[in-house]
Amino acid sequence: MPELPDIAAYISALETRIVAQSIEHIRLASPFLLRTVQPPLTDVEGHIVRDLRPVGKRIAIGVEGDLWLVLHLMIAGRLHWRPRGARLAGRNSLAAFDFPHGSLVLTEAGTKHRASLYVLKGEEALQSVDPGGIDVFLSDLDSFRNALTAENRTLKRALTDPRIVSGIGNAYSDEILHAARLSPIALTQKLKPDEWQRLPVRGNSLHAKALDRSAVRRSGK
Repeated sequence: MPELPDIAAYISALETRIVAQSIEHIRLASPFLLRTVQPPLTDVEGHIVRDLRPVGKRIAIGVEGDLWLVLHLMIAGRLHWRPRGARLAGRNSLAAFDFPHGSLVLTEAGTKHRASLYVLKGEEALQSVDPGGIDVFLSDLDSFRNALTAENRTLKRALTDPRIVSGIGNAYSDEILHAARLSPIALTQKLKPDEWQRLPVRGNSLHAKALDRSAVRRSGK
């Protein structure tokens, strides 16, 4: 499923398209996508997008009135920027979010649709869907090491636990460990200082990867 660099790339691409824009209408092709009842989805329509942020592997879109649309793309969910009013064609199209200058279309390949949409009210409700792992964009080496060594786990397990590290799953953890030349079964409390320094998870390295992927999103590929 999309992990933190992909989520950051989506958010970067969406910032110029939907922030400060009004959500005119939300069209659902699949009623099973929406997992909440209150507040109703229609409460979001006509309101302006004020914020975008990652919540674990989810994309949170904040609108006026302290409302949040939270999208979990799961394995096969994808977002596409289309001309305004784009038709929801085929069984892969799940929803469209119509803005004055285009429509954000959610698709999901496969027969089993696992992507989900939540409408939440307030910061407390938003935090309720956050597994609680540290934000690696904001963490320094000490806070990152402290989080992973709170329990003596294997590196692979610690990196993919959303309660420890936010937004990193199987694919990106493999990429991290390969770049660091570290074994996935190495124990976190046994790592040496130079091995912690090699883990390319924090700060600039992750931002660079996210921006690289964002460039691909903007190109429409």
